[in-house]
Amino acid sequence: MGRAGTSTSAGRAAAAVRELILRGEFAPGDRLGEAELAERLGMSRTPIREALSRLAAEGLVETTPNRGSRVTSWTVEELADVFHLRSTIEPRLTSLAAAAATTAEIDELGAMAERMVVVGSPGPDQDLDSLVPLNRDFHERLVTIAAAPALAVALAGAVRAPIVLRNFHTYDVASLRRSLGHHLEIVAAMRAEDPEWAGAVMAAHIRNARAVMVRAARDAAAHAARQPQEDTR
Repeated sequence: MGRAGTSTSAGRAAAAVRELILRGEFAPGDRLGEAELAERLGMSRTPIREALSRLAAEGLVETTPNRGSRVTSWTVEELADVFHLRSTIEPRLTSLAAAAATTAEIDELGAMAERMVVVGSPGPDQDLDSLVPLNRDFHERLVTIAAAPALAVALAGAVRAPIVLRNFHTYDVASLRRSLGHHLEIVAAMRAEDPEWAGAVMAAHIRNARAVMVRAARDAAAHAARQPQEDTR
């Protein structure tokens, strides 16, 4: 296979492994074995190796010489810092999107927000696994509409790695309802042609997510700290 073919295969491998991580198939700290991934994706180990290098550059993967690759893990402090950075960038992007969006784009976002309510609301039909890609698509669509490349690049660096930790199963009912309602309210602000309102709702949305995820990270850290003692009993 030529260089171009190898690069194409590595790109496909990176996209596939990235999606597995973002879907929660691998948790923070999980080992990413080249042989296992190659078998799972039906590829050779060469594109997998290059894909892991690409994902390491994105911050999704940590690679240590002689120890292989793992999904990036974050301390509570690092996670809090990332959400602080998001809270300075994403509301601004949302305001820009609200000012620039066409009626068709607002309708598209509205349909996405309503779909998230359907799959995410507590009840027998709740499907939290389907909520993750819908939520990601909603936020990415706002960034695209905002058309502010410098801010988009800055946000991508802040969002991609800690999104690994986003698991709506960690949300309590009240936090989840707030999150779903924020999406609908952002769309309402866009229909009202009020960029400041849209940005303010996004700021609240991020703070809601921060409270949930930092609490979950603290609980996980506390559990990990107790684990060695429990294992010796």
